[in-house]
Amino acid sequence: MQDITIAGIQSKLHWEDIDANLTMFSEKIDSINENVDLIILPETFSTGFSMNTSNAETMEGKSVSWLKTYAKKKQCCIAGSIIIKEGNNYYNRMVIAKENGVIETYDKRHLFTFGEEDKHFSAGNKKIVFELKGWKICPLICYDLRFPVWSRNKEEIDLYFYVANWPEVRSKAWTILLQARAIENASYVAGINRIGKDFSSQNHTGNSAFIDFRGDEIFNFPLNKDHIEITILSKQKLDRFRTKFPVLKDGDDFEIKH
Repeated sequence: MQDITIAGIQSKLHWEDIDANLTMFSEKIDSINENVDLIILPETFSTGFSMNTSNAETMEGKSVSWLKTYAKKKQCCIAGSIIIKEGNNYYNRMVIAKENGVIETYDKRHLFTFGEEDKHFSAGNKKIVFELKGWKICPLICYDLRFPVWSRNKEEIDLYFYVANWPEVRSKAWTILLQARAIENASYVAGINRIGKDFSSQNHTGNSAFIDFRGDEIFNFPLNKDHIEITILSKQKLDRFRTKFPVLKDGDDFEIKH
């Protein structure tokens, strides 16, 4: 029964400039002097939320290679989403690099039709859960947050994390939904969002947060500021809460049809 230490990096992004973003995040990660188990970066951290598929990389590209290098260097998992080309399809793909060189991936299930993401990318059809120090962790991406069935805790997930380019205009929904996912799933939730304006001048204030299994805020990141926050999550407190209040056992059974 081990605690885990997670770090979230709320940051501006350089529009469609992979090299600039990798350099920036290298500096930010290098500034983390504590031992952490998981570092979480925003959605499409290497490009911004671009529909320009010419920015796509392969799984052998520089961004995945960079994630693997830094996971080994910092001896932890590092996760963020990247625009990936695979065959004739493009994906908004979460890549989780582990210190031993193993890669886990999750393709965004719910494409943001309001922003025409569905016209450029293919949707994923498989939720993943990976283990870290005995914790079951589920990575999800931005718009997925609005769909509770997809997030439903049927696997005794201990921590969900959402990476995002979630704009200021809908920040209220972001904050409320992060809390809702924590409450209904009796799990910790981390939401890591970007700040600053994108190519369309859409502003992002961040509103990143760590939330506990009761829906209480562990930490709210400062608005409109680059910020790295590190926190320790207690497995003992989570298990004690679930034993006392076994809400997950009372849920309805269902099946998602892909």
